[in-house]
Amino acid sequence: MHFNFHFTAVSVLWTLTFASLLVLLVVLTGRDRARRFPWFTTAIVLVALRLLTNRLLHDKLPPLTMGAVAITLADISVLVGLIVLVEMARHAFKKAGARAWAGWGLGLLALAGAVLWKWGPWPQWKTVAFDTLIAKLQFMQLVAVKMGLLIDVLTVGLGFLVVAFGRRYGAGWHSHVQRIMIGLSTASLSQMGAQGIWEIIARHTVPHTRAEYDHVIGLQEKLLNSNSVVYVIVLVWWIACLWMDEPGAASTSVEESASTEALPANETGDA
Repeated sequence: MHFNFHFTAVSVLWTLTFASLLVLLVVLTGRDRARRFPWFTTAIVLVALRLLTNRLLHDKLPPLTMGAVAITLADISVLVGLIVLVEMARHAFKKAGARAWAGWGLGLLALAGAVLWKWGPWPQWKTVAFDTLIAKLQFMQLVAVKMGLLIDVLTVGLGFLVVAFGRRYGAGWHSHVQRIMIGLSTASLSQMGAQGIWEIIARHTVPHTRAEYDHVIGLQEKLLNSNSVVYVIVLVWWIACLWMDEPGAASTSVEESASTEALPANETGDA
């Protein structure tokens, strides 16, 4: 009997990514991490929703409608991504003072703003219009792309600060906050690396034949697949780290339960 499975790298990576997202959501809810990190959980739900939407609705909706759905979800995702960074920073630097918050915040924003300004082309603002649906979608896509880059730079910078100074302010090496930020920073570095390499290839490559064009498209697909592999690794990292309790969490819960059990006896003794 001959089995013929038409599995491609894209379909395998999609399946692994979606399955990992579902397992991560189970861990977040089952281990009560979603209550502590609600916006991070929301971001994971949005990633899963975007993957599922692209798979189920691709070639089933008119291109304009599909574009509107995908771009709208992308804009919502970047907004939630910004809130996730605020959530992580609040957990990681809850013991930091106002001067540290102001200094690091301004420094990260200045760095991210400089990278955003220099990286990639910007449109001529005089040509930006909102009179048609296509023009509105193009502007929304521009916002999603530029804000996505801004979030990637901020994520890498915040990840460095959490690793370097988190222990001083309550986010040690084995804390969930630091491990989440390590995963987010790794995914952002991979995303920026793939985007930067592709822009260099596209800028310096002018295909003259069909074979050369197919070669360039093949390079782009390899970059996208490599980025997907990194994201799957990050998801597995989050699943393992968030499944385990933070150091000291078990002893704290034991002490709380012991004190609760001892309370009636103490009250009886006092009586």
